[in-house]
Parts: sequence; C-alpha cells; structure tokens
Amino acid sequence: MPETIISADSHVTEPPNVFIDRIDPKYRDRAPFVVKDDNMGEVYEIPGMKVPIFMGLIAAAGQDPSEMSIMKGRFEDLHPGGWDPNARLAEQDRDGIHAEVIYPTVGMQICNHRDVDYKKACMDAYNLWMAEYCAAHPDRLLGIGQTPLRSPEEGVQDLFKLKELGFKGVMLPGSPTYADYDSPEYDDFWRACIELELPPSFHVLTTRDTSPVRGPRINGFVRIIRANQDIMGVLIFSGVFDRVPELKVVCVEADAGWAPHYAYRMDHAYRRHGEWMSVKKLEKMPSDYFREHIYMTFQDDWIAFQMAEKLNVNRLMWANDFPHSDSTWPWSQELLAEHTKDLSEHAIDRILHDNVAELYNITV
Repeated sequence: MPETIISADSHVTEPPNVFIDRIDPKYRDRAPFVVKDDNMGEVYEIPGMKVPIFMGLIAAAGQDPSEMSIMKGRFEDLHPGGWDPNARLAEQDRDGIHAEVIYPTVGMQICNHRDVDYKKACMDAYNLWMAEYCAAHPDRLLGIGQTPLRSPEEGVQDLFKLKELGFKGVMLPGSPTYADYDSPEYDDFWRACIELELPPSFHVLTTRDTSPVRGPRINGFVRIIRANQDIMGVLIFSGVFDRVPELKVVCVEADAGWAPHYAYRMDHAYRRHGEWMSVKKLEKMPSDYFREHIYMTFQDDWIAFQMAEKLNVNRLMWANDFPHSDSTWPWSQELLAEHTKDLSEHAIDRILHDNVAELYNITV
C-alpha cells in the first residue's frame, strides 16, 4: 500500500448551526435546521423540500447492517469528526487514511432545491463553514466547495471566492440552473476551473429526479449512478472536451466497474447511429474522451479493481465515503488488501494516492 492513502470522496456532517449562523440574513428564517423527533431521532429539515435528511444513515459508517436505520440518530451519537476537525484526524488514523477530499452531506440535497436563490444562499453559508473546518488541518482535510451556477458568469465569480477560501475543487449540481452543461456558454466557466485549479465534480444524489422509483425501494439505491452517466454522456457527445481540451471532471461515488461497457456502448452508438441521429462530429471516439477526461471515485467496488486495466488506471481514485452508510470505514485496509491483491504496485499507487494528489495538487 502507498505510505499515504488519500480518500477521494469523504463527507462532513453539517452541525445544526451551519446555515442559521452564516446564511444571508434575509433567508435566516428559512435556513436548514435540525428537528428532534421522538420516532425518527434528529432530522435536517430543508424548507422547500418534501423529504428531510435522517441522521440515522448519514453517519452510519462502521455499523452492522442489522443496526442501520433511518429511524434513529442524534448528533451526539454520530462520528464527531463529521463536524469536529480535530476528532477527524483520529478517525482517519483508525482507517489508515492520511487525508480526505471532503464533500457536503446536507449540501448534496440542497443541490436539488428548486429555488436557485435559496440554493445560492445555503451554499454560500456552507462554503464559509467548510473553509473553517478544513483550515484546522489543511494538509489532511481537503475541502470541495459548492456553487449553484445561477449563471456561468456568476459561477466564475464563485470560483474565485472558493479559491480564496482554500478549496481544492468545486461540486456542481447535477441538474443545472441556467442551461444544460453542453452549452458553449459554460466554456468560460470550464476554463476558469482549469486556470484556478479547481476541478469540477458531479456527485451522485445531486440530480433532481422527476421519475418515481419502480419496484422495491432498494431499486432506487441501485439506479443512483445513472444520473452521473447521463452527465458524462452530455459532456462527451456535445463536444465539450473538444472545445475545452484541458478540462477534467470528476464522477463521484458512482462506482467505476461499469465504465468499460458504457464507453464501448458510447462508441457503438456513435459509429452505428451517429449519422441518422445527427450527432456532432467529434475529433476522437467517445471512449477516448471518457478515458482521458473523466476521473471516477469508488469505494467498495470489487469490479472496478478487476477492470482497472481496461480503464485508464490514471483516472481511478479510491474513496472511503466516511462517515456515510456506504463507507468502508473502519475496514478500509482489510478491503483494500483483498481488492488490490492482483494489481501492480504502479496501479495501486495511482488509485490510492497519485491520481488524487496530482488532480488536486496535493503534496502529502
């Protein structure tokens, strides 16, 4: 194993005062807040959204599956590193992780809010708190900021603010506000991401879904990667990477084992059906863009490790997803020993450290 393993996707658990204390005063009476419920424990309520965020699952790392439930959860019982940066170091050490690229939790759901002005106010408040959290240990807590992209021009302004606050990248809503991400009007925003060294990322669960879950509820869990697949296809088939050839994007927590077939399927569609569907002529095959321009994070994805050589090993980044219910914490070392046993030392180093370090200019 590399001497310093970096998780490319971990999370905070925003404490109850994050938004109330920092949000634009005109939104303070509508700021996300925590409610105590006798049956459900503590839940995060976001005004304007129908479903609250249940504390019971957002910090269930390490729990036995038989113990996990949305019907229980109090902040005092959650992993303290979710909001205490000093406690976070001990939790990293227990998992054998030296540093983490850290995303929001409540902020992920705010991406799906329909009121873009409210979304902007919440994200600005989150960015202020997150900057404070990461500043305590900037070599081990590597924050990702947020922007709602109300317009490409404002998005560029937000990037400068995020850079000043010390963030390593920017997370974008899966469902854009202004126009879809294939629009050339975003090109200056992409170029600003490159110039400011703030790689854009798309995390699962940040795309507002208008279709109901079919069949058992668990089917909704399985299908969450589809929204990210759609975004990658939008960027590739529309020629974004031809127009902005230095752009790299991160597909976060959507696994990676599916990518070889998906890339093949894109090539097949382009070759066989591109003419009659009037697909834009690309300079390369779709799979070439996928291999070069898209970084993928994954945690307990055994297939991704098996398929590493059929992907671009320089674009794969392992993550522990702490402290969420899908996390490999505190068993990451045991899992990685098993999952990487057939990989070369070069591939292991790339996936567990080098790729994320190079993408985000990390020196640990």
